[in-house]
Amino acid sequence: MKAKQQKPDILPTIWSVSNELWSRIEPAIQALDPPSQIGRTRIEARAALNAMIYVLRSGCQWNQLPEHFPDDSSVHRTMQRWVEAGVFAQIWVDLVTECADLGGVDWTWQAVDGAMQKARLGGITSALTRRIAANQARNAA
Repeated sequence: MKAKQQKPDILPTIWSVSNELWSRIEPAIQALDPPSQIGRTRIEARAALNAMIYVLRSGCQWNQLPEHFPDDSSVHRTMQRWVEAGVFAQIWVDLVTECADLGGVDWTWQAVDGAMQKARLGGITSALTRRIAANQARNAA
């Protein structure tokens, strides 16, 4: 008889950043996106990250963020700025490195996922559309 395999503990779904996780993420944000001395004051980084997680987890539109999150435009602008600055890439590297050091990453198993859908508006044509006949429109005069 085979012995029962023990299931690993299932982690809860992340809807907001815990204090422990924030203490690991905050240095990367401060280093790659420091506060600016000019322009409008920025929204709080942790609140912005929580709002981004909410949008990505729930699939809601930016303008449908609940009231307890910062303004949707400010959150979206912050996300675009962080993507351009490489904040998410750095956070990913830091967390995967730490997880690998703890032995939590199995590099022997990998998977790829993709999605396909129809080309919008017919896609790109490879050749010019040939003219069938001359334009026989009446003269407006």
